[in-house]
Amino acid sequence: MLTTASFISDFWQDQLVEHDRQWLFLVLLGILLSFGFIRMSTRLMRSPKVPWWPGSIVSDGGLHVHHLVFGIVLMMIAGTLSFAGFATGVVYDLCAFAFGIGIGLTIDEFALWVYLDDVYWKEEGRSSVDAAVLAVAALGLVLLGIRPFEFEDGDAAAVIASVTTIAFNFAMAIICLLKQRLWHGAIGLMVTPLALYGAIRLGKPGSPWAKRRYGDRNPAKQERAERRFRPDRRTERLKRAVRDGLGGAPQEEYEAKIQRR
Repeated sequence: MLTTASFISDFWQDQLVEHDRQWLFLVLLGILLSFGFIRMSTRLMRSPKVPWWPGSIVSDGGLHVHHLVFGIVLMMIAGTLSFAGFATGVVYDLCAFAFGIGIGLTIDEFALWVYLDDVYWKEEGRSSVDAAVLAVAALGLVLLGIRPFEFEDGDAAAVIASVTTIAFNFAMAIICLLKQRLWHGAIGLMVTPLALYGAIRLGKPGSPWAKRRYGDRNPAKQERAERRFRPDRRTERLKRAVRDGLGGAPQEEYEAKIQRR
């Protein structure tokens, strides 16, 4: 009879160790656990239903210490131990797990990197949830064996084909990002058909691509883009629901819900 312990052991040996993916798995596990915990913690901190939950660390001078600081320090320690060769065996596994925890704590405040302001519970703060989901998705694809930047061994023709494929993939992904199709661009770096699909599709009306190629130059496409990507469309409502479910609603929406209740 297959027990849980034997299943985990078989999975670890056959699916991870056998393919040298155990460290990437530990990094991914660290990201998921730390991001999930810190999001749960911050949501409980602002909830009036759990006043007993410990709050943020604040110094005597009122300086808020963001948890990305702890994530950066943790990544520095784990990375230094690994690169210096001090971590071997189980210690190396622990360093991989600690590095993942550091990524999770740091990427949870991704919006702070971009806006250089504490927008955690504002509309701009939703980008942290997007960044975390994209990071987990990308690591998951690599864990499944996708190698987008791997060169083929062989003659010059094989090398040229590899370089051409990688360059094409990058070009399509950049076009996706210019069109503000972030998912297509980020995941498309590893899945070429997805990048190609996003590159040939319509760009969002406020994207750099639209500002350059739509607008007065092509009013019909600008109108199509505004109609396609209207704020109340079903896809946008679904995205907002997922972001709220994973990261919590922005402060104004949250306070409005509390008042209605």
